[in-house]
Amino acid sequence: MNLIDKFVNRLNRIGIEVTLIGNYPWVYMDTVNNKQIKENFRANHGFTVFFEPICKGQKVKFSDRRTVFRKIRSML
Repeated sequence: MNLIDKFVNRLNRIGIEVTLIGNYPWVYMDTVNNKQIKENFRANHGFTVFFEPICKGQKVKFSDRRTVFRKIRSML
């Protein structure tokens, strides 16, 4: 299970539903509990949560954990 799956599954367990969309190499958070995020973060088209690997051997990584979870808390 990769980092993105863990993130979504752990939030679902505590009752927070997030919808993610992708535009390689960015992964954006589109909604939190069916509330659309209209803010952009580290991209021009959405609120970036993860960066997909570009080269072999790299792993998926968070854009900025504190900012991501601060945004989730503000949407609840």
